[in-house]
Amino acid sequence: MKEKYMNEAPIIIKQFLGYLQTIKGKSPKTVEEYYLDLRTFFRYLKQHREPSLADKPLADISIADIDLTFVKSVTLTEAYEFMNYLMAVRHNGPAARSRKCCSLRAFYNYLTHKAHLLKDNPIQELESPKVKRSLPRYLTLNQSIDLLKQVKGPFKERDYCILILFLNCGMRLSELVGININDIRRGSNTLRILGKGNKERIIYLNEACLHAIDNYLKVRPKDHLKDKYALFISKQRKRISPKTVQYLVKKYLSGIQLGGSGYSVHKLRHTAATLMYQQGKVDIRVLQEILGHENLGTTEIYTHLSNQQMEKAAESNPLSHITEKQIESEQAEQAETEGAAEIEQPKQQDDTTATQTQPAPSVIHIQHQK
Repeated sequence: MKEKYMNEAPIIIKQFLGYLQTIKGKSPKTVEEYYLDLRTFFRYLKQHREPSLADKPLADISIADIDLTFVKSVTLTEAYEFMNYLMAVRHNGPAARSRKCCSLRAFYNYLTHKAHLLKDNPIQELESPKVKRSLPRYLTLNQSIDLLKQVKGPFKERDYCILILFLNCGMRLSELVGININDIRRGSNTLRILGKGNKERIIYLNEACLHAIDNYLKVRPKDHLKDKYALFISKQRKRISPKTVQYLVKKYLSGIQLGGSGYSVHKLRHTAATLMYQQGKVDIRVLQEILGHENLGTTEIYTHLSNQQMEKAAESNPLSHITEKQIESEQAEQAETEGAAEIEQPKQQDDTTATQTQPAPSVIHIQHQK
């Protein structure tokens, strides 16, 4: 977490942030996001409650004076008004508002059940906005190959290796830039990754990954490095930054006409997961371990049906090849058959009637003889 944030945060929030990082094991980036959500909330409340701050930009309002008394005074109604403000004024979507709800609930749960500074939780009944769960966008196998073909330039070995690791291992952006050389274990062909919440996991490197890493290490800078342990080195001879990786991925995606909104570094993670599940037939629990998901429910989004699967399902319907012309033809044949049957039936009835009314000559003859 940035030092300036720690300096401006009130004591009661600093204690919560320390709990998140040291006890819950949250990463500095995650702790920073919790703080920014809380800062926005208490800035809004101060402006909402104090008329003198009504015209002051929210970014200029300090929360250094927020104390336990102020925190206790918060009501559930104010929390919901804050959610309305986020939607109407800041244009936050359901996902962003839901995250801020989680931050508020975590803060007040800590004060109530861990620090025991509150007897009752004033926002215990706060509900999160319903977030529409859409299917993740991903590249097809052919698009992934085309993406790799786009790599060129003075850093082509590095960039190719980055794309290969994204597409084969499904790692996050922060995980990739954090890789050190000694995280690669040659004996077992594995890679140690430090994921969310500083959770370590081991992933196996396939032939494509090992080959790409070997080619990159041959040209990787070795002298005057600012971070000699970092695997991926930037032009400035320091650990490559997330922004640089985002830029180069966006550049190569644009080369295959996928540079628009909706395609990013994270979509390569979706691609790896989708291809492993749909074409590699990887078990969903194994996929959970590879991706570093804490909950299986997060991984299950990759069980979505592909377009090809849905097309095959539609074609397997026994009615899939029935046309209106076929229906009309069958109706005509049926009508013709029924018409022929009706003509044959009266003829049979006439023959039967004639047989029943004709006199029996033998009987008459016998009677005459008598």
